[in-house]
Amino acid sequence: MAEKIEWSERARKELLEILEYWSNRNKSKTYSIKLNELVLDGVELTAQMPESGIPTKFSKVRIKVIRDYFIYYRIHTSSIEVLTIWDTRRNPKKFKL
Repeated sequence: MAEKIEWSERARKELLEILEYWSNRNKSKTYSIKLNELVLDGVELTAQMPESGIPTKFSKVRIKVIRDYFIYYRIHTSSIEVLTIWDTRRNPKKFKL
C-alpha cells in the first residue's frame, strides 16, 4: 500500500486540460467536476492497491483505466507517482510516455 500520491507536472497539466476541454465543450463544469472526482477516487484506490494496474513494458509503471483515460503511474516504495493521463480516443501515434 502506497502512503502518498505524487503528481508529475505533466499529469497535472494534462488533467487540467482535459477538465477545461469538457467545461468548454459542454458550457458547464458539471461533467468536469464529476470526471475530476472519478479520477481522484481512482488514483486513491490505486494507491491502496498499486499492483492492481495493468503492467507495461516499463519496470514499475502500470496503467489504471478510468473510463476513456489511461492513468500511467510508477510504483515507489512508499508512494505512487502519476506520470501522465492519456485519452484513449486520441491518435495513439502521438502518445509518448
